[in-house]
Amino acid sequence: MPEPAGPAPDLDLRLVRDFTAVAEHRHFGRAAEALRVAQPSLSQQIRSLERRLGARLLDRTPRGTRLTEAGEVFLPLATALLRSAAQATARTRAAAEPDRVTVGVLSHLIITPAVCELRRRHPEAEVATVHLRWDDVSPALLDHCADAVVARLPFPTAGLHVTVLYSEPRVLVVPRDHRLAGRESATLDDIADEPLPRMRDPDPVWNAYWRVDPRPDGRPAPGGPLVEAMEDKLEHVAAGEAVAVMAAGATAGLRPDLTVVPLEGVEPSHVVLATRAGDRGRLVTAFAACAGELLGG
Repeated sequence: MPEPAGPAPDLDLRLVRDFTAVAEHRHFGRAAEALRVAQPSLSQQIRSLERRLGARLLDRTPRGTRLTEAGEVFLPLATALLRSAAQATARTRAAAEPDRVTVGVLSHLIITPAVCELRRRHPEAEVATVHLRWDDVSPALLDHCADAVVARLPFPTAGLHVTVLYSEPRVLVVPRDHRLAGRESATLDDIADEPLPRMRDPDPVWNAYWRVDPRPDGRPAPGGPLVEAMEDKLEHVAAGEAVAVMAAGATAGLRPDLTVVPLEGVEPSHVVLATRAGDRGRLVTAFAACAGELLGG
C-alpha cells in the first residue's frame, strides 16, 4: 500500500480530522457515528490519507483499532495541524468582522448585565455568548472561539490576561443526613478523613485546589471517587460516598438531598475575566470595562 517517497503530499484537512476521530475513539464504528458518516466511507478516507502519507496509521484488532508506530507519530502533528487551521480561520474572520465579539461563561456565573451594557454602548456590534466547561477556558480563548471569558480560577493561564472580578467563599457540600449538616461552619479538620471526588484527567492544579490537597499541614487529602462531570460529583455526595468543596455561588439551586456548610480556613474562590494576552480589540476592551463595573461582586 505505501507509495514511494516523493514530494510532500497535500493533506486534506477532512482526512486528517477523520484520522484523529478514529484515533480518539479507537474504533471505526464509534468514530463514524461521531462524525455522522458511513463506516465504509470512513475506512476509505483513512486509506486515502495513508496512501498520501505513504504510511499505515491504524491497525484493526479484535478489540477495536490501535495506532501504528507511524500513527503515534502523526497523531500529535495532526492535532496541532487542525488547531492551527481553526486558529487561522478564527483570526481571519475576526479581522474581517471587527464589530463582533464572543463572550464565554461557565455554569453558575452571570454575565448578562455586562453583555447588555456592551450592547447598549455598541449597538452596531454583534455580541455573542457561549457556555463553556471548566476545562474549556484556555483552549476557547487561544483557539479564538471566545474573545473574553468569565470563569473561576484555577485554569491554565499561559498566554492569557486575567483580572479578578470578585471573590466568594468556598463551602462544604454534604448529604442532608451527614453528621456536619446544619452546623454553622466546618473546618478541614472536620473532614480530615472524608473522601473528596476527583475529576478525571483535569489540570492537576484544578483537582488540588478543589480538594484542598495538600492540607495546610502538608498531609494529602483523602482519595475519592473519580468523576467526569459536576453531576457525577454531586451524585457521589448524595449517596454518602464523599463530600465536596465548591464555590458558594455554584451551589444555587442545589439538589434537595444536599446541603451547604460554610467552610473555614480556606482561601476564597476567585471569579475572573480572562482574555488573550495582548488583545487590545475595542470590543474586548469595552467588555472588560463593563465587566469590571457590573460584575465586580
